[in-house]
Amino acid sequence: MTAPPAVDRRPAPVVPPPAPVKRRVRRVRGGGLGTVVFLLPMLVVFGLFSWAPIVQSVVMSFQETNLVTAPTFVGLDNFRAVLADPLLWTAVRNTLWFAVLALLLGYPIPLVAAVLMSEVRRFKGLYSTLAYLPVVIPPVVAVLLWKFFYDASPHGVFNTLLGLVGVGPVPWLQDASTAMVSLVIEATWAAAGGTVIIYLAALTSVPPELYEAAEIDGASVWGKVWHVTIPRLRGVLLITFILQIVGTAQVFLEPFLFTGGGPANSTTTILLLIYNYAFANSLGGDYGSATALSLMLAVVLGVLSAVYFRLTRSWSAS
Repeated sequence: MTAPPAVDRRPAPVVPPPAPVKRRVRRVRGGGLGTVVFLLPMLVVFGLFSWAPIVQSVVMSFQETNLVTAPTFVGLDNFRAVLADPLLWTAVRNTLWFAVLALLLGYPIPLVAAVLMSEVRRFKGLYSTLAYLPVVIPPVVAVLLWKFFYDASPHGVFNTLLGLVGVGPVPWLQDASTAMVSLVIEATWAAAGGTVIIYLAALTSVPPELYEAAEIDGASVWGKVWHVTIPRLRGVLLITFILQIVGTAQVFLEPFLFTGGGPANSTTTILLLIYNYAFANSLGGDYGSATALSLMLAVVLGVLSAVYFRLTRSWSAS
């Protein structure tokens, strides 16, 4: 009589799940799924209201459309038409001139103001509030207010002040030689407050020992700024510089509300030209040309930013 076979009572070995399954289980247990669910509404909203219009603009740049009739694919014709428009190069020249003036006036003024305010011992909060106050004013209200100040008659606000020192009335917005400068002055006043606050926050990271050492060496206020403040704020200065270039390349509100691009197209900028392509014709604008010029501007600014950060990467980190 044969004995029954022995039964193996040892538990079956547990086969580990594949690596991807383990990673998914670990991600769910670690809160990864909750993070995705939490971010999903933001990603949907961002996609609908940011990326979808960008994709639609790229598609429209290759179409002839006025958003009323059916669009027609025209390839690169919109880009050729924009490049052949003589007003484009006038707008490019005006935009570059605005950017140069804005850098000469609007780039150093916030830094100087922040340094002076950081040296003040009393009422520093009041000065910071007054510096930031123009940013709080709605841009349209600020432009309309300054348009009243720029009244070309002898009774205008600025011309009245000039008359007190014997200077005749200045046609601020009516003369091509002064119109762009007038726009830059208002734009600098309106936007400098935010940059001042950024510089004031950055100045708090400068060790006081460096200023004390500079004082012991006999450095003046501007000597401390040149040898201590600017080197310590190098990264912030580089960021604000490229942001100002990008912002001035997209100037629209000031020329649109102040002069409408005049006199004699002396203040027509690239964004104002895009607006005219799209909305100047009440029967339906040339949205294909408008989006084509917008796409070209975005590409130029993207390339300029990439080159700028590439050239200044080592200098900003040193």
